This record gives sequence, C-alpha cells and structure tokens, in this order.
Amino acid sequence: MQREDILKRIAEIDAELKRRRQKGRLELYNSGRKKHKKQLLFHKCKKRNRWVFGGNRSGKTECGAVECLWILRGIHPYRKNRKDVFGWAVSLSQQVQRDVAQAKILSYLPKSWIADITMLSGRKDNPEGGVIDQIKIKNVFGGISTLGFKSCDQGREKFQGSSLDFVWFDEEPPRDVYEECVMRVMDREGDIFGTMTPLKGKTFIYNEIYLNVRKNPQIWHESITWEDNPFLSKKEAKLLESALDSAALDARKYGRFSDGAGLVYPEFDESVHVVEPVVRAIKV
Repeated sequence: MQREDILKRIAEIDAELKRRRQKGRLELYNSGRKKHKKQLLFHKCKKRNRWVFGGNRSGKTECGAVECLWILRGIHPYRKNRKDVFGWAVSLSQQVQRDVAQAKILSYLPKSWIADITMLSGRKDNPEGGVIDQIKIKNVFGGISTLGFKSCDQGREKFQGSSLDFVWFDEEPPRDVYEECVMRVMDREGDIFGTMTPLKGKTFIYNEIYLNVRKNPQIWHESITWEDNPFLSKKEAKLLESALDSAALDARKYGRFSDGAGLVYPEFDESVHVVEPVVRAIKV
C-alpha cells in the first residue's frame, strides 16, 4: 500500500470516529458506509403487518427496536409521523424482556428523550437492572409517546382493552396473544411487526404470515441470514456455525421454518391436534 493510500485511510478512520462521537447510536443506525439492506427493506415497507424471520445475530431485533423508537419519537424517515403515539413491545417473558427487547430499546434511546419511566421491578434511575412497565418518550411534535412492555406469560387477558398505534413482537407469540394484539391496533389503523427466529417449527405464524394463506394484502415478510448482516464478521459467523447441528442451522443461521422443531411427530400442530378436555357424566 502506498503512503498516500495509508494517509487517506487514516483520514477516513479519523472522520468516522469523529462522526460517532458527535452522534448517538440511533443516528448512526445504517448511516455509515456499511448498510444492512434487509433492515432498510423492513423500515421502508408500508404494509401494516410486517415480519422479519432471522437467525441469531442477523440484526432482526435491532430493526424492531429502531422501528419502535422512530415511531414513538416522531422521526420515522419513511412513514407519516405524529405525536402522542402508544405502542407495545411484547416479549415471551419478563426476564426475556429485560435481557433482550428492553435492553435493545435502552441502548438506542438517548436519556434526554425520556420523560418518565414506570417500573414493575427495580429502580427507574437504573432501568437496565429492572423490569420496565412503561417508558414515556418526548415526541418532536410536542406530545408524549408511550411504550408499554408486555410479556406473553401474562396471558391473553392482560392484552385486552388498550387502543394502540403499534405492537412489536420480539419472538413468536402464542396465537391468542397475537390475535388479541391485532384487535388492539384496529381502532387506530395501527401496525403489527415482529422479529423472530422460527424455532417452534411450522406454527400458525408460518401459515398466517409466511404463507399468507388468507391472502391478506397488508402482510409482508423478509428472511435475514448471517450473510445479510454486514456487521457480523465472517470469523464470528464461522464460530457460531461450528456450534450448531444441521437442524439448528436452518432456524438460527437462515431464519427458516422447519418441520417438527424437535418433536417426535413432526406433523403435530397444536392448533389442529389439541382440543379442550371433554368431561362426561358417569352413570351410577
């Protein structure tokens, strides 16, 4: 490499470091020379029911968290923005919420945007260490937007009543929770979006979203693999791949649905083959 090329490269690195010091993490999202093209496809899609099926470390949760914050803050670059937005981030359990969706939201959320935090457990001055109930976020149009955190293990009843602008599912929810959340966004003509690794096999999400058996014109989906993530090094991808068997690779590397998901009977479908218990009277 020539001296001029080395000096040019050093200047580029210095400029990038300066840019990162001056901007927050959300501003840096997909703004550099490297861009995650499939994340941008998700953000640009105008459909009201959007899903990303991705493997671990593919970047799927990143785009879900950023989509939430763009909508709440009123700064979405590809959609009409408004104030006083109300949405939910739905996780499988409160522990998963704290460790994944909540942590990702907080990593992108500047503290200056936070109007208030309500905790289910822990202290609001250390939200990373507890479980958040709601975050109030200052909207650029002057209002206050609200992000509520929900967990599927609370049961469907805990998802009733509210009228929402959006619901983000971080990983696949049970069918009854999904259907309840679809009802929650109807009044405001809101959005459903999900980011998940299909570890449970060909469930109702496979039929309703991936195959779109009802031909719903508002449904869209995209699959993201490790190769689609420009920020995942080839060395790290190789290490991850060496730790997985061929069955796990389908879901965790490629974000593919597979038969069975470890079941003894791969054709088993809980929505089809499970019925309510039948109680019969015994004649004496």
